[in-house]
Amino acid sequence: MSQLFKTISERRGDIVTAVFEHLTISFFALLIASVIAIFLAIVLSHHKRTAGIVLQITSILQTIPSLALLGLLIPLVGIGTIPALIALVIYALLPIFQNTFVGLSQIDPSLSEAADAFGLSRLQKLIKLEIPLALPVIVSGVRTALVLIIGTATLAALIGAGGLGTFILLGIDRNDTNLIIIGAVLSALLAIIFSALIGFMQKKRPIVAVISLLSLTVVLGGISLAQSDIFKPKVKENIVIAGKLGSEPEILINMYKDLIEAQDKNVTVTLKPNFGKTTFLFNALKSDKIDIYPEFTGTVLESIVKVPENEKGKVFSSEATYQKGKKLLKSQFDMDFLKPMSYQNTYAVAVKKSFAKANHLTTISDLKAIQDKVKAGFTLEFIDRGDGYKGIQSKYGENFASVSSMEPALRYQAINSGAVNVIDAYSTDSEIKRYDLVVLKDDKQLFPPYQGAPILKADFAKAHPKIVKALNKLAGKISESDMSEMNYDVAVKKVSAEKVAQDYLEKHGLLEK
Repeated sequence: MSQLFKTISERRGDIVTAVFEHLTISFFALLIASVIAIFLAIVLSHHKRTAGIVLQITSILQTIPSLALLGLLIPLVGIGTIPALIALVIYALLPIFQNTFVGLSQIDPSLSEAADAFGLSRLQKLIKLEIPLALPVIVSGVRTALVLIIGTATLAALIGAGGLGTFILLGIDRNDTNLIIIGAVLSALLAIIFSALIGFMQKKRPIVAVISLLSLTVVLGGISLAQSDIFKPKVKENIVIAGKLGSEPEILINMYKDLIEAQDKNVTVTLKPNFGKTTFLFNALKSDKIDIYPEFTGTVLESIVKVPENEKGKVFSSEATYQKGKKLLKSQFDMDFLKPMSYQNTYAVAVKKSFAKANHLTTISDLKAIQDKVKAGFTLEFIDRGDGYKGIQSKYGENFASVSSMEPALRYQAINSGAVNVIDAYSTDSEIKRYDLVVLKDDKQLFPPYQGAPILKADFAKAHPKIVKALNKLAGKISESDMSEMNYDVAVKKVSAEKVAQDYLEKHGLLEK
């Protein structure tokens, strides 16, 4: 418990920022969803068949998995707040539309007839009779939607929209229970507090709840605008650099930031760490929502570009892998792949040292003798890749008894607890040392070379030669031991990625002290 309070004290500024971001995106989503859903329900209140169709559509939309929805939205609207808002609005439509329609439909027909007898117009009847009578039910739907939105908004962190999900993602990635508790508990508390407040105000007068929600949304929106760059004079160009989830990408993008700002005084750099999947980042780059992100040569060939049929499944040298990836990125996407760093962060298959000793395991081929006892925990990406489990099946002829899909950080917790006995890993992961694992030798050379390098659009690179020059300072730098040690410092010793990156650059003469 003392460690939890220490974490809260150390990160209190970040917590306040995350809570504000979470509330802002939640209330804006609620406002937009309320306007759309209530308007539709009013228009369709006397058209039950059409209303039923709309109700079915909103029900179907709510069943779409949030990650899938975000993945679909990124190519269309990019990353950040906008796709997160759209996703949250979609999820909030059902309870608000349903309650509004039910509230309007259950009004006593005799009251409606009396209003007609008094000569009230359709609009007057709606404002003076129907909405006031239906308002308690409408507010109840809004209340349900708000709780749903606040809970779902944690996923906004996956696409750079911030919020309390940032703490949950960091906690999972770094096996830090305190960060997970902070993100999860605060998110739950926000939902409980605001649900209770709406319930309390609804008992007094439903209109008070509506006015309060609108006022809070306006206040949050005003503060967001005041803090944004909209009204600030743009003296310098802003470069956006993003990185995947994990300590290593965060270290690399901080290095990029330091090198770029030291090389070109006319730009500032905004970092967006801890994104989700490769496709999220690549689509964000294609749609000009980010300018640069670090990618690996093997990933380019396996997951991004279309490799000629006669070269599929082949493993090339490090230089050949890089050159083929660079050439295909240029021809297929008009993108540039700058010079790679020295270290290899290739895929690996890892087991506990005790398990390896008990079963005489030194290579991946050795797993074939015990494949009926293997309980594997692999990432979804590894399971689906030709240089992953599919490759193990075809090249090594191994089909494990059990294969479970897991988020990257969770597979280490699973093998440490004994829930699985074989996992995929990256060769520079700090967890290999932390959990006393051993990497099995890839004796049939399944995994291609994985060297990290900045990826950016060709026209951006051409327009920013100073940035290209700055990033190329890392070419051929950083050994595997260097990267493993830096990952360990961030993930285990809890040193900030910013400091670790700066220390390395200064130590190796790439950045002035």
